[in-house]
Amino acid sequence: MSKVLILEDEDSIRSFIVINLKRNGFDVLEASNGNEALDLVMSTPDIDIALLDVMVPGIDGFEVCRRIRETNERLGIIFLTAKVQEQDKVYALSVGADDHVSKPFSPTELIARIQSLLRRVNVHRETSAKVSFQSGPFALDLISKQFKKNGHNIELTPTEFSLVQFFLEKENTPLSRDVLLDHVWGKEYMGDPKIVDVNIRRLRQKIEDNPSEPEFLQTVWGHGYKWKGQGQ
Repeated sequence: MSKVLILEDEDSIRSFIVINLKRNGFDVLEASNGNEALDLVMSTPDIDIALLDVMVPGIDGFEVCRRIRETNERLGIIFLTAKVQEQDKVYALSVGADDHVSKPFSPTELIARIQSLLRRVNVHRETSAKVSFQSGPFALDLISKQFKKNGHNIELTPTEFSLVQFFLEKENTPLSRDVLLDHVWGKEYMGDPKIVDVNIRRLRQKIEDNPSEPEFLQTVWGHGYKWKGQGQ
């Protein structure tokens, strides 16, 4: 049973979400403020997904997300917020969120987004036919769930891990935004397709010596992105 943390200060909204999550077989933990949510994350290491509202008492959802990511890159994080401005969506992703759902949302949409993210989280628990990839200074190990550059570990979120794995599987092949969305976020994804671009920018910050002039994760104008391998 997957375990989901919900941070929401409005009792009626939190109860509505909890009821629907339990109906769909999730184990649910509840928090009404940022400090309580962080305490639950620290005391419950097997949480799979955190649903975070932004405007909550004490520490806001953005800061909760940032602090979680300081020590935990593998927990899936989705923001639930009434804020619909583009800068809020981008900022949520920049501090480490994997997805963003704007209120009001339907239970069906929320469950679909959680299940899509769970598939990415579970990449860290599964293996495929090929269990490791090597590309220049980079090494990705699907058993240990580690990604390294020149032997130094790079912490990745579940979404970033899935992106890197797919790029390495398709090394030197241009991949469109739609292809990346379908493979990483799932065909049922109903959110903003720009989530791909935000995650690419975040990945470049982690892997490139000069993110503004990427050597490995390159833009292919008119096509999308590609991972440049050796000899290309």
